[in-house]
Amino acid sequence: MSAVEGQVLVLNKSWVAVHIASARRALILLYQDLARAVHPNDYSLYDFNDWCELSQAADEGRYVHTVDLRVRIPEVIILRAFSGFIRHEVRFSRRNIFERDKNTCQYCGKHMARSDATIDHVIPRSRGGHDTWENLVLACVKCNVHKSNRTPKEAHMPLIRKPVKPAWLPQLGSRMPANQLDSWQRFVDTAYWDVELRE
Repeated sequence: MSAVEGQVLVLNKSWVAVHIASARRALILLYQDLARAVHPNDYSLYDFNDWCELSQAADEGRYVHTVDLRVRIPEVIILRAFSGFIRHEVRFSRRNIFERDKNTCQYCGKHMARSDATIDHVIPRSRGGHDTWENLVLACVKCNVHKSNRTPKEAHMPLIRKPVKPAWLPQLGSRMPANQLDSWQRFVDTAYWDVELRE
């Protein structure tokens, strides 16, 4: 097979979204008869052989080519035996702080390139502030310098959003791809992916 790229939404046997898999992993599960492909239009189910046959007739979609045929990469698969959930934690990292704050200064609202952003301690470290989801925010250099060693209240710089641990479908282990597939909409409430940080 040629290189397989892309992501596939994985449902448990109760039709609940539980994971996002690579296209390669999804095709392996389909081939091993551990999953069925879900048709993006009518949600009918296909085993590997039927999916390969359907792939020959379809013109749209993403494909992988073998020596003998082309196979459409499914957008959604459903597991045949698994009915539980996979629990993932959102990892505390610099990258995920950027994701949570959407590359936006949490004081002035300026959208920034990652190279122009800083991470600010809401309660400065020198005053007992820790490296936590609730105490770190993105800030532009100008706001970070102006705030200095003060709290937002002392600096008269209210936060746009209260910093919290992200809640973007951690059970799927990933954030919604920017080029979200329409066929995922039925199974995923997008409100979970782009959670607004509330006071």
